[in-house]
Amino acid sequence: MASADPTFETIADIIAETANVERAKITPEAHVINDLGIDSLDFLDIVFEIDKRFGVKVPVEAWTEQVNSGKAPADQFFVMGSLARRIDELVAAKQG
Repeated sequence: MASADPTFETIADIIAETANVERAKITPEAHVINDLGIDSLDFLDIVFEIDKRFGVKVPVEAWTEQVNSGKAPADQFFVMGSLARRIDELVAAKQG
């Protein structure tokens, strides 16, 4: 089922193309790594593509650091719906 969120749709398309994940499996609740089985190398390719398409720089290192240090739950960045919201925030901040 398609989401009404164009950011989510774009990211889902990028993941389907880049990581060869079945498009139907990519839902707003899906965890990029746990549910979609995307490894860190594929994730970097995905992020690179997101950077290109949205004209932003996704701070993956900062996010990973926050998760690893316990400052933020992984769900905040690595669940599809949350990821789409973070990208929207980055785009909005850039347009500022």
